[in-house]
Amino acid sequence: MYRPNWIELDGVVNMRDLGGMVTTDGDTVRPRRLLRSDNLQDLTPESVEVLVSRLGLRDVVDLRTHVEVAKEGDGPLRAVAGVRHHHHTLYREDSAESGIPAAERALPWETDERRHAATGAATVASEVSPEPPSEPEQRRSPGQSHDEFWSEHYLSYLASRPDSVVAALHAIASSDGAVVVHCAAGKDRTGTVVGLALKAVGVPDDLVIADYAASAERVAAIMDRLRVKPAYAANLRDKTVAQQSPTTDTMRLLLTTLDERYGGALGWLDTQGWTPSDTERLRRKLLDD
Repeated sequence: MYRPNWIELDGVVNMRDLGGMVTTDGDTVRPRRLLRSDNLQDLTPESVEVLVSRLGLRDVVDLRTHVEVAKEGDGPLRAVAGVRHHHHTLYREDSAESGIPAAERALPWETDERRHAATGAATVASEVSPEPPSEPEQRRSPGQSHDEFWSEHYLSYLASRPDSVVAALHAIASSDGAVVVHCAAGKDRTGTVVGLALKAVGVPDDLVIADYAASAERVAAIMDRLRVKPAYAANLRDKTVAQQSPTTDTMRLLLTTLDERYGGALGWLDTQGWTPSDTERLRRKLLDD
């Protein structure tokens, strides 16, 4: 039975260690290798000390957009020598190059909301809140369930920015210490990348699904954090905990779709130039003593 290894630190509410998961071959994901988290902007000096000195943090994989980073500013880990930062946005049109400063631009999912309202489209593969957006019925295709909608949404990350997804996995594999993957809430973008990493080293579906769904325990606290943040406050004003909570069926459908379309996560990675030596490097990182 899966039990989340929560890391309780001041400044985050959805951080956990993926150590302890057992692969189909009987190997075990080692502690202090791969962490996942919500936004790291509010970490206290004491929390930073725990991450760096006690947990051995060496790399941060930031999946937020350029707009989020600009509006939220540099987090405290940016000032820590020896901690490398890898920024890999999962939105195709999100760029640091624009005539409008990033801090003044709308978030990508807000732009998608406006486009949806203007065109009357039936469904939009976009985030309408940090992680995940709310789920108004008109955003789904007729007959499409919540879980079908969101599994397709996560696949859109792979379609829109496969370069960022693969780069994030390379950053995990190349880290010489603990690496934390995060976005805003630490659920959807983070869940997709972490899920691929776990599947690539042989973690069974049931554990990947259980870890993904564990974030539901922290959704109320996540929303409390983000509602007072400049980048997210207005967009979260009318969202509910129920709308924001992940379910097991969403990740199950995502993994099933990867199996059906590509023969699994490694099959998709193979289409992006990922090699068996990359897989072995990731396995050494996460599984070796």
